[in-house]
Amino acid sequence: MSEGHGSTPGPPPGWAAEQPPPYRGDGASPWVAPGSSPEPAAAPDPSVPPPGAPLPPPPGQGFHGRYGPPGPHGPGPHYGHHPPPPVLRPGIIPLRPLNLGDILDGTVKLIRSNPRALLGLSAIVAAVSAIPLAVGQSFTFSWLGGLVNDPESALTSEAPVNAVVGQYGGVLLSMIIQFVAVTLLTGVLTRILGRAVFGGKLSAGEAWRLVRPRVGALFGLVALTGLIMLAPLVLIVPILALAAANTDPVLYLGLTLLLLVLYIPYALVFSVRFSLAPPAVVLEGRGAVDAMRRSWRLVTGGFWRLFGIILLTTLLAGLIGSIFSTVFTFAATAVALIGAGSTGAVIASTVLLAIGGTLSAMITYPIQAGVNGLLYADQRMRKEAFDLVLQTAALEHQRQGWIHSSVDDLWLPEQADQAPGSQTP
Repeated sequence: MSEGHGSTPGPPPGWAAEQPPPYRGDGASPWVAPGSSPEPAAAPDPSVPPPGAPLPPPPGQGFHGRYGPPGPHGPGPHYGHHPPPPVLRPGIIPLRPLNLGDILDGTVKLIRSNPRALLGLSAIVAAVSAIPLAVGQSFTFSWLGGLVNDPESALTSEAPVNAVVGQYGGVLLSMIIQFVAVTLLTGVLTRILGRAVFGGKLSAGEAWRLVRPRVGALFGLVALTGLIMLAPLVLIVPILALAAANTDPVLYLGLTLLLLVLYIPYALVFSVRFSLAPPAVVLEGRGAVDAMRRSWRLVTGGFWRLFGIILLTTLLAGLIGSIFSTVFTFAATAVALIGAGSTGAVIASTVLLAIGGTLSAMITYPIQAGVNGLLYADQRMRKEAFDLVLQTAALEHQRQGWIHSSVDDLWLPEQADQAPGSQTP
């Protein structure tokens, strides 16, 4: 075969003379007659994709959103696709609506980020409220020890009366102390949480100075909530008193169980409805009644979700706390029984019970306060687009390189009004 036209390259080495050269994708025919010129190339058909180009999607199956047509392993990103940027997380939570894992993880990070303030304050409050309860229980254990060694003397003496008075007196005194101390502790822990969302820290003293103007509203909130929770007792107590006068134990027991079954849903509904009121008092500067209304509105539309999370975390915190308290309670019981009511046994059992109660409450208080505070932030992000306010502030502080104390003002309700599509009630 003669050599072709100069514009057509010859075959590569090793190819037979009669074999055409490989197709090069230039649109010209690989065969050229000897001594003739190639025909002009036809204009490319726009409906035919060039060689090597990806095939277009079938009709009616174009790109959807950021992803192309589904492949053998699911939809894949089209050309030029960039994954969305990661969610901002300057502090203990991501600045978006939270799920259960975020809330539990944020609570743990809250405790780990500032353990001295959270665990230290919780330990002080727990010890102050646990000591009266431990003293009352020690009288009961002391009487039980005497009952084992000398039943006749223990039953005829004033020891049973002292045990009952000490037990219930300690419980009553412990409840009064908890009312005061836990209310203040909740306010301080909530203020620390408000700063920790942005990655900042507050000492116990700084948090107390910020919470001090809200103490009156906090006590008013706890008092009003307690009255609402105890209101059914106005009817329950007289009914039980009349049933007890009937001297029919079956009727009394059945009526007690019925009233208890009716009271439990009442208590659960109002406890969940008002669970976001303390953060509203501390972070938004609202009064007691206004904070209760605010909590009621925030919970509306998400009651069952909040109910499940609060119930689950309360059981979890109680389980963790019982691990510490149960060990010391068994030890205190053994010491009281072995000591047979001696002064040393009473003191030792009191100390053991106080330690167990302190360790238990030191864990449960921060968990409950952290969960309620994060649920409050989550509901504001879901209902008021509050995450946009938090993200804007976080980007600004990231640019500046430090957390200013003015971030505390971002929790005020007027800040949420600046977010698009938000309406703060």
